Amino acid sequence: MKKMIALASLALLGPQAAIAGTGYYLVVPYPNEGQSIVDFKYWNAKPSGQPPRSSPEIGFGYNVNSRWFTELSATWFQMSPGSNKLSAFEWQNDVMLTQGEYPVDLALHTNIERNQDSSRGIGFEFGPVLQTDIGRTQLNFNLFFERDFRVAESEPVQIAYQWQVKHRWMEKLSFGAQGFGEMGDWNHWLPRDQQSHRLGPALFGTWDMGGQREWRYDAAYLIGKNAARNAKSVTMRIQFGF
Repeated sequence: MKKMIALASLALLGPQAAIAGTGYYLVVPYPNEGQSIVDFKYWNAKPSGQPPRSSPEIGFGYNVNSRWFTELSATWFQMSPGSNKLSAFEWQNDVMLTQGEYPVDLALHTNIERNQDSSRGIGFEFGPVLQTDIGRTQLNFNLFFERDFRVAESEPVQIAYQWQVKHRWMEKLSFGAQGFGEMGDWNHWLPRDQQSHRLGPALFGTWDMGGQREWRYDAAYLIGKNAARNAKSVTMRIQFGF
């Protein structure tokens, strides 16, 4: 398994490939204290010359306090044509380290992944989450490190990134762009033509239903390379908070 860094290559190789949520969904932890979240995610990737791959994910999260968000989720993987297969269970925790004291807010992201395929062991990822605002425009950059444990061969720590630009136009409709990438071992990056980088336009919105009840969505269309292969991806995330 290369959950973060070899995300795309594993997803392209077959139904036993690992699925990496943070390869397609931006981590933005700003807890709404006491709010529970039902979280649905879905991505579909079409590599050049190969059938599409897709992955639905369902999770339940809770904002423990104004600094800590935690979520348990289950992920499925589908080779097209074919049926969905349960791939992994994950436990994500995001903790705010600063909240407005500095120009850029900082959080720590961690995620533990228990794969259904025992040969791929347990994945652990962690790293800083950064956010700042310039007027009505929100800027994000995240840098994550990932390693697998309980596997036959020891694997080095991998490195990946996420970024986002979001302009707050209206509450129900904002627009911007997202980007994701994996570079290889943290201390020995892959050659440029073997790295994975993808980016594209994104839409966001929130429907406030009063109290702590709200619907949130974001979607993006990503173009770039997955493990040195050209690929086009569609991602979608819908959350209901209550």
